Amino acid sequence: MQAKSIIVSRSASSVFPSRYRSLVVRAITALSLAASIVMADSVNADAEAANSKYAGIVVDAKTGNVLYSENADRLQYPASLTKMMTLYLTFEALEQGRIRLDTPVPFSAFASAQQPTKLGVRPGGTITVEQAILGLVTLSANDASTALGELLAGTEGRFAQVMTAKAHALGMTRTTYRNANGLPNTAQMTTARDQARLGIALRQHFPQYYGYFSTQSFKFGQRVIRSHNRLVGSVRGVDGIKTGYTRAAGFNLVSSVEVDGKSIVGVVLGGASTPARDNQMRKLIATYLPKASSRRGSSELIAQTPPQPAPVAETRVASAAPDVSLPRTAPAPDTRYQPASTQVAYSDVAKPKSDNPLLQEMPAPTKVKTQSIKQASIATPTPAPAYVPPEQGDVSVDEVTTASTKETQPTGWAVQIGVSASKEGAMDLLDGAKSKGGKVLRFAKPFAVANAGSYRARFGGFEDQRSAVNACTALKRAGVKCWATAQ
Repeated sequence: MQAKSIIVSRSASSVFPSRYRSLVVRAITALSLAASIVMADSVNADAEAANSKYAGIVVDAKTGNVLYSENADRLQYPASLTKMMTLYLTFEALEQGRIRLDTPVPFSAFASAQQPTKLGVRPGGTITVEQAILGLVTLSANDASTALGELLAGTEGRFAQVMTAKAHALGMTRTTYRNANGLPNTAQMTTARDQARLGIALRQHFPQYYGYFSTQSFKFGQRVIRSHNRLVGSVRGVDGIKTGYTRAAGFNLVSSVEVDGKSIVGVVLGGASTPARDNQMRKLIATYLPKASSRRGSSELIAQTPPQPAPVAETRVASAAPDVSLPRTAPAPDTRYQPASTQVAYSDVAKPKSDNPLLQEMPAPTKVKTQSIKQASIATPTPAPAYVPPEQGDVSVDEVTTASTKETQPTGWAVQIGVSASKEGAMDLLDGAKSKGGKVLRFAKPFAVANAGSYRARFGGFEDQRSAVNACTALKRAGVKCWATAQ
């Protein structure tokens, strides 16, 4: 290309007057450079097309618009992206008060025997739930992931069933889980589109725990464990989420990006190498983040079927699971995690529910608190407290509250309108919503549910899902953000 431009430049010098020659030569050089760039992009595109495992998608997290898609619905192996669902269910259990961050996670012989990468906890040892979370988001620890699954559901097989049920409830209709960590299993499949949906759900449903995904390193015993996700801290706006690799799957990555009011989730599956995967994600972010919307809206759906609540039977199994094979008095952990710095902020103003059509009628998109964790450290080892069942601890659902009367929490379905840092703030939210709801809330019971230092503002007394959804729809028309949830 350079030789051709030189020849053309020389030809130009003989045709154009001297006063125009420099301008013409510059123009020809610029065109030559542009052609070189186009050819380079073409070569990159050809290389991607030649990779038979490649699939990718970029989704506007605010609107649900698919900004880029290639093989997005093809079944592929998730590898360690599987741990995103393990973490989703862990965050859900924390939010429901079934476990705490300091709850001991016992390691069975089966969990300890998982293939690397892993923390290397011996059978009979324990770590805290928080240490397990950090082990998953940084090292992608297979043993910790299995141990969490056993804690939440008794066995990994049962946990995989709960994972699959939750995936389908989120609209991940083509995803099937068979284990908690993503180690090879030919029946464990997903798609790029489904992983994008899960990435969006993690951020929007659990903002109080999402900060863990930005952890770049933490100290475990004498080891400093650094994150496998090289884009966190090196690409502006990237705050997670997860990497993955097996020989059959290739190199996988899900990245969430939020910059200047715009938010996208990108997925790359089947990359040829770590650098190739990461470079492809950088390219996708640079190309499609500017095209994302800064306003919420509704447009193209990631899946044709909107997400529905998980089957009640599956939810009950998961809720009862912590008592299965979990000792009342657990062995002391080898190390105990203490965050070096944690920023927590609460607001009495409920954040509006997302209008993203991917996540309609899904629970807990309200931002209660935010954690910013860049590096964590382990203090001097101390015994972890014994596990306290939810009904005995402070984190269980409290007695509620209509203005001054303590009553039993309503059963059935409820409509949640927001979350506040105080009970009084939650009741104020309910009073404001009731004044707008009119007849639709005539027989509804306002109450506040305590959860991890915050209070959920809810209207109860709905007999079934349909009546709760109808009430919520009427509230939305009146300008009140809400969602239906089972009690």
